This record gives sequence, structure tokens and C-alpha cells, in this order.
Amino acid sequence: MTRILFICHGNICRSTMAEFVMKDLVRKAGREKEFFIDSKATSTEEIGNPPHPGTVRKMHQMNIKINEHRASQMTKKDYDNFDLIIGMDSWNLKNILRIIGQDTENKVHLLLDYTAHPRDIADPWYTHNFDETYNDVAEGCEALLASVH
Repeated sequence: MTRILFICHGNICRSTMAEFVMKDLVRKAGREKEFFIDSKATSTEEIGNPPHPGTVRKMHQMNIKINEHRASQMTKKDYDNFDLIIGMDSWNLKNILRIIGQDTENKVHLLLDYTAHPRDIADPWYTHNFDETYNDVAEGCEALLASVH
């Protein structure tokens, strides 16, 4: 079983969106038993909060199931518990490494590094553009799923 942890700053926008999109892709591919997928934050700002209404709206619009979720912060222990730790932008990457120390097993990556056009995923908390974020997350999740055999 491949264990994937998606990470963003607050765990209410991008990482939850990636969690829901990836679970949907895995379900549609008939590969649910092959994966455990979760999401967490690098910060404590949103701990206990549900997904952002913009994320919820976009998931409903795309007919993607949302599971019960409350924001939580990643810990150093998550490095041992997951096979892949996927950040949404370079700032997340720095904070992930601050939390875990060194990435000795090459588990930490940016989501869009799996695509032909690596880049950061903009935070819709600031941009208010959940459509753009969704497009980037979907592109990244499709590429990530294709890379995991």
C-alpha cells in the first residue's frame, strides 16, 4: 500500500483539495486498496477547521466526494508513516523539511514536480481563484497517480 500525505500551509484549501481529488482518481481507477491518502498542514493556524468553503464548492462543482476532515498539523513522525509527502509550493517544502529534519529517503516532493511543467500551486486563500488551484491540483494528482505503480 502506498501512503501519500498532501501538505499545504493551513490544510483547508490546497492539501485537502489534493486529498479529495487523489481519492477520486484512485476510486475511479479501481485502485482504492492500493493507497492510503491524507492531508495535513505545516502551520497551526487552521487546526480543527473544516475545508475552506471555496474548496468545498469546487469539489461539489466537479462532483468529487468530500470526506469528513479537520485541519491538523504534520509531525516528524509522519515521515515514517508515509511513503510520499507532497507539498503544494516551495514555502511548504521548506516548512516540511523544518518539521522532519532531513529527507533521507527522498519522500518529499512538490505535487507539480510530477508534471511536465513543475511549478508552485498558488494558494487560493490569497488568490481566491479555486478554479486555477483545482486545475493545477488535478494535473498534479493525475501525474502522481500515473507515476505510482
